[in-house]
Amino acid sequence: MEKLGRIEKIYNKFYYKIFIENFSGKLTYKFPNNYFRWDLIEYLIKKYNYQSYLEIGCDKNQLFSKINIMHKIGVDPVSGGNIRKTSDVFFKDNNEKFDLIFIDGLHIYNQVKKDILNSIKFLNDNGLILVHDCMPDNLGKQAVPRYKMQWNGDVWKAIVDLRQNENLEIFTCEMDQGIGIIQNKKNTSILKFTKPINELKFKDYYENYKEYLRVISLEELKKIF
Repeated sequence: MEKLGRIEKIYNKFYYKIFIENFSGKLTYKFPNNYFRWDLIEYLIKKYNYQSYLEIGCDKNQLFSKINIMHKIGVDPVSGGNIRKTSDVFFKDNNEKFDLIFIDGLHIYNQVKKDILNSIKFLNDNGLILVHDCMPDNLGKQAVPRYKMQWNGDVWKAIVDLRQNENLEIFTCEMDQGIGIIQNKKNTSILKFTKPINELKFKDYYENYKEYLRVISLEELKKIF
């Protein structure tokens, strides 16, 4: 994740709270203490005998290095993985499909949505897309522009937006900062939503996140997948 200077943090914090939103509510999630994204990926690889894996946003290979699969590609413009490109350039140049795609790149709504839609084009039948950082617990962790080092960004807005798509089946598992699970299939629970995504505030999320994200527990996930 990119560095954030002290002055930039202070400026962004005041800007966000004055011009965008100032809300003090904080959520408490039931994230498992001993089960993380690499555990979920290992479970899915073994259950579905997946052979290929794509990771968007590798940072210092905290996840990529743990993935044991026949073929894996990690894309990051700065560090980690094995391809040094932005996700936009990678998808433009790419011509192969994958069984499992993990998205953990730039945590900003427009880019996350773009990464998801691009991933759909290169997903094998019965494949899955996972999206990290879907469940921020306070205003600062999801603020854009960013002013905290621990940052989920507004990834959650991409999930809310795409849950309105009748051709995408989406859940969000309450684990490891929130992991979205996306299938390229008929949506069995379309989110009915009238408010423009760019008008959503963290207060909206705070009050409605279970409905917005279609939140499930790890135990429920393993019954579905």
